[in-house]
Amino acid sequence: MLYFFQQVLNGLHSGALYALLAFGYVLTNGILHRTNLAYGALFAFCGHTMILTAAFGYQALWLTLFASVALGVAAAFLYAALLSRVLSRSIFEPLADRSPNAIVVTTLGILLALSEASRIAADTHDLWLPPMLAQPIIFARGANFNATLTLIQLLDCAVVAATIGLAAWAFAQSSFGRRWRAVSDDPRAAAMCGVDVRAVLRRAVLFGGLCAALAGVLAAFYYGNISFGTGLVYGLKILFVTAVGGYLSPLRAALGAAAFGMAESLWAGYFPLEWRDGWMYLFLVAMLVLIGTGRDQGKIA
Repeated sequence: MLYFFQQVLNGLHSGALYALLAFGYVLTNGILHRTNLAYGALFAFCGHTMILTAAFGYQALWLTLFASVALGVAAAFLYAALLSRVLSRSIFEPLADRSPNAIVVTTLGILLALSEASRIAADTHDLWLPPMLAQPIIFARGANFNATLTLIQLLDCAVVAATIGLAAWAFAQSSFGRRWRAVSDDPRAAAMCGVDVRAVLRRAVLFGGLCAALAGVLAAFYYGNISFGTGLVYGLKILFVTAVGGYLSPLRAALGAAAFGMAESLWAGYFPLEWRDGWMYLFLVAMLVLIGTGRDQGKIA
């Protein structure tokens, strides 16, 4: 039971990162209803930017470790805001009314460009942050085994829970949340009622980009490194998870992604790790087929 409890604790952290990414992804795709392959790349790019900037501040500017990391975090959020602006104004708005494949192909190109930019900036070397806040916190003790989480894992989970909780409350109570739901349901009807659809889309893309940046920063703090291909892996998982749950509620997407992270952790604890992603993708595809069939039948009825 202690071993099972340890896997559950591990799943809380991985699920928190997935939840934050899913929340931000649905903010954009709830309006576009188009596949955005660049979102995972934005997550990895911001995390990698934080590491590169922190290394530059520490090695070239002779800053303290805390100041270097703070500079890296600021750079990650600035890049997220800049890239979100470019995506919303130059990609999503012009292509929103065209074929769905137009946004898919364009965001795939952005994914490749961001991955290559990260690789070139790092000179194809992996840079690592030093271990931070790695002290284990014991939740349960056994004769030969303790169930623990590190302090950085607890802080990551607390930051994600606070962010999603505050964002969900604001989303439910604010005028932006009401306008987002109106545009998500029917953008033309919302525009006829006086809603600025483009402004809602721009804010949604910005908030989603900041969620991706925060997830990238938290992942970099914990893992110490984010590789160039991480964005594609995380992006595909979030794409499938949110497709299964639908794009009607960011909070529901976040809860579903958290459950997916927990399932991944349990698989890693009891089954061969090399088969984890394959089986999890297979499960998501099966769920998407079954749920998608039910949705189509409901629409026909």
